[in-house]
Amino acid sequence: MKFEQPVSVTWIAEFIGAKLVGNQSQMATGLNEIHKVTNGDISFVDFEKYYSKCLNSAATVIIINKEVDCPEGKTLLVINDPFTAYVKLVKHFRPFEPSNKLISDSSLIGEDTIIQPGVFVGNHVRIGRNCIIHPNVTIYDHAVIGDNVIIHAGTVIGADAFYFKRRKDRAVQYDKLESCGRVIIEDDVEIGASCTIDKGVSGDTIIGQGTKLDNQIHIGHGAVIGKNCLFAAQVGIAGKAIIEDEVILWGQVGVNKDLVIGKGAVVYAQSGVPASLEGGKIYFGSPVEEAREKMKELNWIKRIPQLWDKVHRDSEEG
Repeated sequence: MKFEQPVSVTWIAEFIGAKLVGNQSQMATGLNEIHKVTNGDISFVDFEKYYSKCLNSAATVIIINKEVDCPEGKTLLVINDPFTAYVKLVKHFRPFEPSNKLISDSSLIGEDTIIQPGVFVGNHVRIGRNCIIHPNVTIYDHAVIGDNVIIHAGTVIGADAFYFKRRKDRAVQYDKLESCGRVIIEDDVEIGASCTIDKGVSGDTIIGQGTKLDNQIHIGHGAVIGKNCLFAAQVGIAGKAIIEDEVILWGQVGVNKDLVIGKGAVVYAQSGVPASLEGGKIYFGSPVEEAREKMKELNWIKRIPQLWDKVHRDSEEG
């Protein structure tokens, strides 16, 4: 998320109650997760094993729970609970805005776009030209939808990320990391009925131009789906996955977080993808392997009873 205007690190330190270390004249321009940060962003880290990654990232301002050597040019904001401090900033710069209308006055809807009955369009939403939004679609705040997009009934665009920090010493153990990202749907996308596409925690969830989604598909926070992809029903994509152009995922494929499926890959139905896949190949199974090798393996598995009987007969004859 980018701020409407730069904010001084001295103000931020005072607002969250942090000790300021390093460059005290810095201006922050946005909030972002570590894998999405760009110059000017604020990020946070609260586990030592991630210190190096965060300190050496593009983040300009880092909220951290231990005073360490500050990289040149950066600003550290030292506080016991960076997670809570980060959430406080999110709530300040992107507070929840109630809406008492089905279509917010702050939304923009392009020429010749059809909005069917029961559609909710939130605050600061942009919808392009020649779109069809079918009944009972919900489009949360700040979503951006391109031209010639079709969204079928009951789909939800922009729900919060499924992102929590566990605190075992509390009665309610899971603290919510508030979402301030967006969903961006590019031109010529079609989304089936009852799909759910979550916004990014701080960045964007993106559905690329020409991609087609079947019914009951879930796209997790911050996932980036390429152009001209095809996903069949009940596919589930975990947060921050990157699906490159022209990937086909058949029904009930499950994709883990933080991985890349390369351009042109095809994954057969009911497969599980735990790690990155090379593009241009066909995959099957759970966990997936190249389909040809997986089929050979399954054929051998089917022969196990026959082979076992043969071994048993041979031992009796011997």
